Amino acid sequence: MERIKLAIEKAKAGAIGTPGLRGSGRGRSDFRSTSDGHTDFNEGQHGSIEGAVDYTQTAVVGLDDVHLERHRVVSHQKSHPASWVFDVLRTQVLQKMDEGGWRTLAITSPSVESGKTVVSINLAISIAQQTNRTALLVDFDLRRPSVARTLGLTRSESLNDVLDGGVDLADALVNPGIDRLVVLPTNRPVSGASEVLSSDKVGRLIDELRDRYSDRIVIFDLPPVLAADDVMTLVPRVDCVLMVVGSGVSTQKEVEEAMNRLSKANLLGVVLNKDDSPSQNAYY
Repeated sequence: MERIKLAIEKAKAGAIGTPGLRGSGRGRSDFRSTSDGHTDFNEGQHGSIEGAVDYTQTAVVGLDDVHLERHRVVSHQKSHPASWVFDVLRTQVLQKMDEGGWRTLAITSPSVESGKTVVSINLAISIAQQTNRTALLVDFDLRRPSVARTLGLTRSESLNDVLDGGVDLADALVNPGIDRLVVLPTNRPVSGASEVLSSDKVGRLIDELRDRYSDRIVIFDLPPVLAADDVMTLVPRVDCVLMVVGSGVSTQKEVEEAMNRLSKANLLGVVLNKDDSPSQNAYY
């Protein structure tokens, strides 16, 4: 735990530090199911609540609640004992972003298997549940894309086709049956990921995603910082960064090196993930 505290202490003043997202990484889960073994995903699917969006152009693809539970996507289910952690994270993130006038957020980690994609998805869902916000989640982990797999999306159109010029952006966006949330998935790894992320085309894409709607928060799920130079290439193009550190996954040296590489970024803070230490703040 001391190595994680060290990383958090090195974050910029006012940085975010959650009490810990237990079991939200790959390969392990402390999340508890509801009594019938299913989530309550369908409760908010039909646009009957205030601020609901009518998706007349964006494709709507409903997701399987059992699949979501299995992959630790839980923030849509308010009865789930872990959903409140993502709501707290949402409030902290939005407060910092509003203070800075920021609307684009990159989420990364020092190393693989930290659970950054699960955090990205749950945070995007939680933000979309605020009636005065919309959220767009973009899978920019071009080397190991996993947003679509984690959500259970099987649509053929994706960011790959947009980058290739095969489809328009609007045709690749998908609403996963959650009001005010849109996802831009990546279906397969992209060759030359760093060069693609540094291209003018991606720069224009980021501008378009950010500027189309004034109430939109755009979340980019990025590769781990230490995996390649992809994150360093893209970070100057986004407003701020959130780092997910997997307890027992990243070493102190990796955390320090990752934060050094992000020293010029607007680092919101560090999310402690996979924390199994006893805590009254874990969840009820």
